[in-house]
Amino acid sequence: MDIETLLFDAEERMEKALVALERDFGKLRTGRATTSLVDNIKVDYYGAMTPVSQLASVAVPDSRTVTIQPWDKGAFSLVEKAILKSDLGLTPMNDGRLIRITVPPLTEERRKELTKVSKKYTEDSKVAIRNIRRDVNDALKKLEKDKEISADELKKATDDVQKLTDSYVKKADAKAAAKEKEIMEI
Repeated sequence: MDIETLLFDAEERMEKALVALERDFGKLRTGRATTSLVDNIKVDYYGAMTPVSQLASVAVPDSRTVTIQPWDKGAFSLVEKAILKSDLGLTPMNDGRLIRITVPPLTEERRKELTKVSKKYTEDSKVAIRNIRRDVNDALKKLEKDKEISADELKKATDDVQKLTDSYVKKADAKAAAKEKEIMEI
């Protein structure tokens, strides 16, 4: 392995840490309706645990409502039960053609709780990024110990890894600030 490969691998892994952070943020219920609210809900459909998005069309007609329209009429009650069992804390309304989920506005207390959760997700992401930095630096030190790179190359490469780490930590903080602003928005 050479320095460029290690740096490329580090950047790829750090990018994945940010994608995981985005996914975690998608699970947080803000006052706004999004299709990602039902992404993790699975329905026991003919014995197979199937995501809602694979057996219904999910839409957001306005900022407070998610609509789910199962393609199979028999799936209505199954989807409804799965939503009720989920940890969303939302009640679906079924009119026979559509299942509507109305997202109520968040209380101030709930907003603060969600902000804390988003900070925890961000910190977990930053820890993952720093762990990647440590792994790459260890690999670089091993290359230097095995006389594959010089001490100067090691110094430059560790500086590059640190710059990469700093940029990804900044990106994670920016995503967190945007999510916090979204949560605190009334």
